[in-house]
Amino acid sequence: MFGPPPGTRVYLACGATDMRKGFDGLAAQVQTVLSQDPYSGAVFCFRGRRGDLLKILVWDGQGLVLVAKRLEKGRFVWPQVLIATEI
Repeated sequence: MFGPPPGTRVYLACGATDMRKGFDGLAAQVQTVLSQDPYSGAVFCFRGRRGDLLKILVWDGQGLVLVAKRLEKGRFVWPQVLIATEI
């Protein structure tokens, strides 16, 4: 298993996100909706409307990384308000 280094900020985009968006669309949403820099090294998480799809966007120092996870059963639990936390 891999994860972000200690002290990395993690942002959860509350509400449903259009999961058709890729690198550029999600980076634009980070800038406009979250008012954050997608190239800061922070981790940005987005959930689909049905709750079974999660996308994670992060800058690794060389380029943007986009990770997707789809659950076969169940849903991702998602908060109703914006949460930023450090790991």
